[in-house]
Amino acid sequence: MDLLSDILVHLRLKGTLYFRTSFTSPWSVAVPSYREVARFHCVHKGRCIIRIEGNESPVVLERGDLIIITRGAAHTLFSSYEDENPITELDQVIEQSGFTGEGTLVFGEFGTNHETQLVCGHFAFEERATHPIVEALPSSIVIRNYGESSGNWLESTLRIIGAEAGMAHLGSDLIAIKMSEIIFTQALRSYLESDGRANPALAGYTDTRIAKALKAIHSSPAHGWTLEELAAVAGMSRTSFSTTFTQFISLSPFAYMTQWRMELARQRLIETNDPLIVIAERSGYQSEAAFSRVFKKYFDISPAAFRRSQRNPEMLLS
Repeated sequence: MDLLSDILVHLRLKGTLYFRTSFTSPWSVAVPSYREVARFHCVHKGRCIIRIEGNESPVVLERGDLIIITRGAAHTLFSSYEDENPITELDQVIEQSGFTGEGTLVFGEFGTNHETQLVCGHFAFEERATHPIVEALPSSIVIRNYGESSGNWLESTLRIIGAEAGMAHLGSDLIAIKMSEIIFTQALRSYLESDGRANPALAGYTDTRIAKALKAIHSSPAHGWTLEELAAVAGMSRTSFSTTFTQFISLSPFAYMTQWRMELARQRLIETNDPLIVIAERSGYQSEAAFSRVFKKYFDISPAAFRRSQRNPEMLLS
């Protein structure tokens, strides 16, 4: 499995669609913050402007554009600068429109030709799941001419999502959700291969040398990698590799390796009944005690207590 796919699969990427909209101007909708998810809006028809809390300048989205608000910040969507105020809260929009969760969310003036159709939803990862690639993303990612720039297959995917989202046909919701996960993966890949190259914490994922070392760590996380071995995989000297890796990933090779091992261990504690020593060894540790110390440092809870909390979540409240 390639590097990005391996990361997203282990983080348990899951897409959720809220609705497809039919907003007719004038309109202005305030979307509340939700820090645990990355919200997205894809313009299926028309245009809109979005102002994100904490960002100075609004973003104008045209047909085919996609925006991902990576940390779920509050934001306002509106039809034009003249229509930005007054703002209607999203809950009020849903209530006033009579939207039941099926079909299209219709809001705004009737009889106008200025219609905006959005496909809206969010992406989320499994609780407590984390990775440097996600932490280093900017507050928002905008992909212009998304379908066109990514190839005919993706343009077709966007059309299918727009057609399926919120429809009452058999299987429509599942089709749209699964395709939305593909959209996130493609958007992240597109960002990493373009603007992400200028982000020091993300450059390593598309740098051919550092990516080889990352792939090696992901392929054999339990192996006792040395700096010399990883440098040889990357085709670099030991010093150059260590400096470049840290510069491009914002973590040292060993810090990255440890964080990835802890992510894999967290999943095994949830999904398997393997003894702690087995999970420790598969995570690259020869003793349960050494593994437990590192795990507690990362998650502020021992592996045994973490596993019990997943079996009985109420324990976290005691």
